[in-house]
Amino acid sequence: MKKLLSLALWLIKAAVFFTLFAFALNNQQSGKLFFFFGTYWEAPTALIVLSVFALGLIVGVLGMLPLWWRQRQMARSLRLNPPQPASPPTPSQASSALDIAVGI
Repeated sequence: MKKLLSLALWLIKAAVFFTLFAFALNNQQSGKLFFFFGTYWEAPTALIVLSVFALGLIVGVLGMLPLWWRQRQMARSLRLNPPQPASPPTPSQASSALDIAVGI
């Protein structure tokens, strides 16, 4: 089962690579990306699209970092100081034997 899963993962990676490779081969014409004050970047269309995609990934990861850090800190604090389990009520606190049996 483990070999089948690793083979499937390898096939997915190969499919993504060949798809991106075919995309790059089909988009070799030059394109211009205009910035402020008349500056521009002239590069193949595939390079422009893939670099904008990579920039979007970076911005997304940087946007998620504060949430990930907060969750890690919370998990670390729970690991170091686990919450105490609630103690069952004593018979003097319960109103009847039925409450004890039900767990109220």
